Order: sequence, then C-alpha cells, then structure tokens
Amino acid sequence: MTSANHLSLETLRQTLIRQEETLIFAFIERAQFKQNQPCYTPGAMEALSGNQSMLDFFMLKTEELHALSRRYISPEEHAFNTALPKPLLPAFEWTAPIVQNTINSNDEIKRYYLDVIISKICQPGDCGNYGSSVTCDIICLQALSKRIHYGKFVAEAKFLAEPEAYTDLIQRKDTAGIMNQLVNKEVEHRVLKRVWNKASAYGRDPDFNDAAPKVLPDVIADIYQYFIIPLTCKVEVEYLLQRLD
Repeated sequence: MTSANHLSLETLRQTLIRQEETLIFAFIERAQFKQNQPCYTPGAMEALSGNQSMLDFFMLKTEELHALSRRYISPEEHAFNTALPKPLLPAFEWTAPIVQNTINSNDEIKRYYLDVIISKICQPGDCGNYGSSVTCDIICLQALSKRIHYGKFVAEAKFLAEPEAYTDLIQRKDTAGIMNQLVNKEVEHRVLKRVWNKASAYGRDPDFNDAAPKVLPDVIADIYQYFIIPLTCKVEVEYLLQRLD
C-alpha cells in the first residue's frame, strides 16, 4: 500500500513500471484460451450463476472474499461490485496518501475489456475452458483497475509539487488546463516503448526466436495508448476537481 511518506513521482513511477509486467503477464495468460463468449452472456450458465454472466458471478464471489479480508479499504483498490460484506479482519491505522473521493471507473474498464481487449488478445471461438477464462479475466480486470486508478496518486503527487498552479486551475474548473498541466508526452512515449519491448520479450519463447508472440506487442502498446493512458488521465483530472472539496 502506498503511504503518504512515499508519494513521490519517482516512487509512483516505479510502481507503475511493475504494474506493466502484471498486466502483460495477465494478458498472456488470458490469451491461451479462446474468446469463449458464453462466459459473458447473462444466463448462459444458469445452473451455476443464475441470470448473471459467469464472469459477473465469479467476480462477485471473488470480491466478497477479498472484502472480508479488508482489500477494499485500501485507496489503491476499487471493487467492481458495491454490495460487499464488511471486513472481518481488524482495522489498522494508517495515513491516507490521497484525499477521499468518489471516483470509480470500473464500469468503463469492464466495458472496454469485454468489447475490445478480449477480441484483441484472444483467438475467436470457444474452447470450453470457461472457469479458467473468467479466472484470468478477473486478474486482468483487477490489474487494469489498479493501474488506472493509480492515477489518483500521481495526480496528488503532481498537485503537491505545484499546488498554486493546480489550485488556480481547479478553482476555475479548467478541465482542459488541468489535463494540459498533467500530460507529459515524453513520458507517455517512453511508457509505450517500454511496454512494447516487454511484451515482445515476455510473450515469446527465448528458445524459439521465430515463434509468434503469445500477444502481439503492438496490441499491448495500443491498449496502453488508446485506453489505459487516456483513462488514467481522466481519473487524474476527476480526482483533482475533487481535491479541494
């Protein structure tokens, strides 16, 4: 868990770099199975999940268990479900590194994952490995959620580095100005290059240099460029607009 004492851009950057590996390996794991669309159809597995889709059922049960062990009291974690049990483990005291906020982009994350990412990383068709597929889906979704919502920590660190500039923009509700202040195209370019290189290395058997990658590096880079980075920036802006409340 990120503490208030470690809210520096460099520390946050190292965390985001580690999260790149988590996401790439999660996508590679999901890519070993076909798309398996029945997993996402409500009622398709009625004996198991009733009117829910298999993914929604598995996600709910997973999050119920995680909630009992106080996963979602951490500001780094955002549940996909709202009606979750209270933690059974005792609370612990810590200083929150970011201000309280109501931002949760998981609906948008899940929608993009199902509508776009699955078809980009998985072969079409049905291989019947439904349980394994949704287990991988949950890992992918939770990793995406953590990476994107980590923008709150980045936004807080940037605010603390330039409080006067951001306070002025926030008070004027200058969304475009806040976005312009946040964005660093040079850093984004380095991120895209790094994730492409990692995907190229991790997704290929080193003993077979001519083997096709398990997930195309261009696909991973595109997911970052057209989804992860823009949605992270959106979260950062939304957080800053609530920063002075």
